[in-house]
Order: sequence, then structure tokens, then C-alpha cells
Amino acid sequence: MTTTPTPTPTPTTTAFAPGTEARLAVARQVADAVLFEGYVLYPYRASAAKNRLRWQFGVLVPPAWTGEAEEHDFQHTELLMEPKRSATLAVEVRFLHTRRRAVQRVCPGGGFETVDELRLDDRVIMPWDEGDEQTVRVAVPVDALSGEGLVVPFTRPAAEETEPVTDAAGQVVGRLVRRSEEVAGALRLSAAELDGPYRTRRLSLVVENTSGWTPDGAADRDAALSRSLVASHALLCLDSGRFLSMTDPPEWARTATGACRNLHTWPVLAGEPGGADLVLSSPIILEDHPAIAPESPGALYDATEIDEILALRTAALTDEEKREARGTDARAAAVVDLADSLPPEVLERLHGAVRSLREVTTPAAVPAGALAEVPVFTTPAAPAAGTPSGPVAPGGVTRPDTPWWDPGADAAVDPARDHVLVAGRPVRAGSRVVLRPGLRHTDAQDLFLTGRFARVEAVLHDVDGGVHIAVTVEDDPGADIRREQGRFLYFQPDEVDVPEDA
Repeated sequence: MTTTPTPTPTPTTTAFAPGTEARLAVARQVADAVLFEGYVLYPYRASAAKNRLRWQFGVLVPPAWTGEAEEHDFQHTELLMEPKRSATLAVEVRFLHTRRRAVQRVCPGGGFETVDELRLDDRVIMPWDEGDEQTVRVAVPVDALSGEGLVVPFTRPAAEETEPVTDAAGQVVGRLVRRSEEVAGALRLSAAELDGPYRTRRLSLVVENTSGWTPDGAADRDAALSRSLVASHALLCLDSGRFLSMTDPPEWARTATGACRNLHTWPVLAGEPGGADLVLSSPIILEDHPAIAPESPGALYDATEIDEILALRTAALTDEEKREARGTDARAAAVVDLADSLPPEVLERLHGAVRSLREVTTPAAVPAGALAEVPVFTTPAAPAAGTPSGPVAPGGVTRPDTPWWDPGADAAVDPARDHVLVAGRPVRAGSRVVLRPGLRHTDAQDLFLTGRFARVEAVLHDVDGGVHIAVTVEDDPGADIRREQGRFLYFQPDEVDVPEDA
């Protein structure tokens, strides 16, 4: 591989203190999801229509291009912070620098010619725009940000590199030519102290594209993108002190927080829950302390989708589709390899997780005069005969062995044996029914089920006294899988009929 010389690093590659670096590392998992959101979408092929219009989030275009499209050349972040004396602020701005990859093959008479694709045994390589991750880092004492603040310009030069492509025998059959244009930008940092009894400052961070490129008459968005800061976002960290949440600030700070101006980005508290020394300012609106689900097996570059669905669909691609995906981009190839190698137990974990149900228990000890949370227990008037009694909680209240949301909490309920009367005839697990969902029109897909025969899997009662009939549709090739996973369709008694021959 041949590459143009790389310039000497500038102060934009500032090294952070080890403690700061460790805290930033905690937030980079989510920041990486922001950086590569939509980078390559299912079916992960360059030829797919959805992968032809890319780079949708956090794109800071050259100033001369802002009049050509509804895109911007800057991001403006404002939020409140309470730094301690002699505190240092670390800022890490991250973005992608696009580089255009052309595909060339060896000519019979020598030399190379540009082609639309290069077919190999294991992949099909096509032209593609890659994203090269870039970072601009600044560490500065908070006291130095008063007044005019600090301006940090940065540049990423134009470059060209080539990479040989070899076949299975090691023979050179072509090459990839990557070209990137120069991008230039600047960080503008300032902080102003607010009036009042608290030592609070309004921090302002502006990230802007300062490229002097001017489009000609034939220039399109692709030409502007090669000179843009793509998926731009920022991480901010105080080594001592805290930031105030923009979505849930203290009551005294609500007015000052509401006066903060955030344009084309939104700051949220990041890192471990409960921490307030780290902020992610993202072009995608997030909640405080965003996190990647622990069940997620790896990056799929589409956080608006469900990992289970994407993994299953990717594994089901044809061999030819996978060859093209592997030749599209190294990240796309990693997604295909991941989907092909996921063991069943990992896929099972992707099926879903409940995180919102918690058991309420009594605090161990409360100091005199302290205010404690009081657990809520429900004392039954008299337990039904044969109802198992659970352990006695502090205060003499009986706590059931099974939580209320579990059907096993009520011995009178048995979904596998319960029945409901439909037109005077009992319907229970194993019954055959005709679906008539048109009465409510709760789902557009119900129209496809009207008049279809189904097998009842269970009759369930909810806590409000409602009855729900769980069914699988006859002739559904996935019925066995639905039955094994408990993924049924649900209807109410007035949405089914009992056939005469049932």
C-alpha cells in the first residue's frame, strides 16, 4: 500500500489525564453508535437503494454549501456546569472524514482500469464511500474560558492511497484507490458565570466547518460531503465538578437551563447512571445516561431497528448477497460474519428483556430523623383456601411467593385449562375458531386474518377482568416456532366465532 505523507500532529491531539481518559471510554460505546448510525444499513450492500443516500446525522457542510441544501455548517451546544476551583474541562469532538473508494482491475496489457465491480471468490467489491474516524481533543482550565474563550482550528489534509487486491492464489487482480478531500474546522469554547448564589457557569461549544471550498455549477451533495464533518458530536468531561441535566435540572436552575441555546445537537449526561461529570452532545436526541443494551452482540449500524430482527434477516441473506456485503465495507463484512456465528443462546437473549419490574423491599435500617422510602404491601382480607402463603415481611405483612403479574399468583387462573363462552359454546386451549377482527380495526394487518381458521393456545385473564384468547393461525408455517416462543396473536371473545364442525 502506498500513502501520501501524514502531517505532524497538531495540538488537536491533546493527551488527557488517565482518569479523564477512563471516564470518556465509558461513554464512547454510545458515542460510537452515534458516529456510525446509518453508516451501512441492512442488507449491507452498496447496491441497496437505502445505502445510496447516506450520512444523515450531524453533517456539517462547507459554509458555501449551506445555501444549496437544508444542511448546516455548525453545531452549537450550551449547558450549565458547576466546576470546582481549578477544574479542567476536556473536550473530544469526533466526526467521520469521508473518502471515496474507486475499484480498478488489472488490464490484460498491463496497468489498471476503473470498473463498477470486481468479483472475487469470497466477495464482490464495488465503489463505496468509507468513513475515516477523526478526533479533535482539547484540555483547558475552566478559568481560561472566560471572556472570548478559546478557538481551536483544525485541518485534515487531502490524501490518496492505493491498496492491492489479490485473489485466493495471491495473484494481484486489481486495486482500490481511496481519495479524500481536505476538511477544515474549528472549535470555539467559552464559559460565562451566572448571577446568583451558586457558582454556576454557562458553557458554550461551537463546532463549525470552515472549509473555503466553493461549489461550481456541477457540484452536488456528494462533492460537499467529501469536505464535510460527518456524524459530528462531542464529549465533555470535568475533572472536578458537575454538569446540570438539560432535561431534568434542579428547580432553581430551570430558567437558566431553558435559556440555553442548542442548535443541531443536544447535550445529555453520559457515562454511568448517577454521574454528572460527563456529557455527550449528539445530533441524535437521547435521554440522560444512554446505554447500549447488554444483550446486543455487536454493532449493526441501525440503532432504530431491533438486533434480533437484523441478525436473523442478515443470516438469511443469500450467499451472493453476503459476498457483496463483505466487499462493500469491512464493517458490513463484520456484521455478516457476526450474524453467521451467533449461537442460539445469544439469539435467545435478543428476544427481549424486562428491566422495569423490581421487587419492593424494606430498607435495612434508617437513622433517626431520616426520611426513608416506605414500601407498599397489600394485605389480603383473608387468603383463599389452599392459597400458599409467602414469607412475612417486616411489619407483619405477608408477601406472596409469586408476584402479582405472574399467572401463578392466582391458583384460580390457569391459561391452559380456562375457557370462555363464545355464542354459548366453550372455547379453550385446543379449540378451533374463526377470526373476525374487523370489529375493532386495531391493526391494519387484521384485514388479512378475517375469516381465517386458528387454533386456541390459551385463554388469559388480565388484572382488569378482561379475557384474551391467544391463537396461532392454521397453515402458518411458523406456528411451531410461535408456540415454542410463546409469540401468539391475541383476540377478545367477540372477535372470534366457533365453526359449526368444531
